[in-house]
Amino acid sequence: MSVFRRGDRGEDFGAPQQASNNRRKFSFGLNRESSDSNEVFGRWSEGIARGMGTPWFLLALSIFCVIWLVWNTIAPEEWRFDSAALGFTALTLILSLQASYAAPLILLAQNRQDDRDRVQIEQDRQRAERNLADTEFLAREVVALRIALKDLPDRDFLRAELRALLAELEDEKEASTTEQAGGADDGITATPGKQE
Repeated sequence: MSVFRRGDRGEDFGAPQQASNNRRKFSFGLNRESSDSNEVFGRWSEGIARGMGTPWFLLALSIFCVIWLVWNTIAPEEWRFDSAALGFTALTLILSLQASYAAPLILLAQNRQDDRDRVQIEQDRQRAERNLADTEFLAREVVALRIALKDLPDRDFLRAELRALLAELEDEKEASTTEQAGGADDGITATPGKQE
């Protein structure tokens, strides 16, 4: 019987425990589905912020406000829904509500753009480091090639060497022709002596 037992159930303390499924309860929305929904909401907020930053939005908002003011000023009393005497309270509330939602959406879009810029800057920095390392490597290789080329003979040296070799070959050729001529003379005189 093992000393390392758990309670009355006889579980072994030396064996690893199985992972509990209770951990999923406390993920606080950090799973893939919530990140996808955050991405969708982020794109939606960026679209709204991008739309609010256009001249067409300002023109449409201005036309909406002018129509609202004209309608609630000129229309018959029973058709008006916002009183000019109260300072167009409904229009003020609508514009305040629009501004209160526009500011956080714009900030959210700006934060997402900052995150993208930060990632892009990091990628640019890494790319620049790689380019610098490649450039330094190529510079070292060029220097090594220049040093190796200094050790190689140039055209004038090769011409001088070839002239020297040609002169040696001509000297050997002359020496061999004189030896053959001297050997041929000895052979001619020796041949008639043998005949006698």
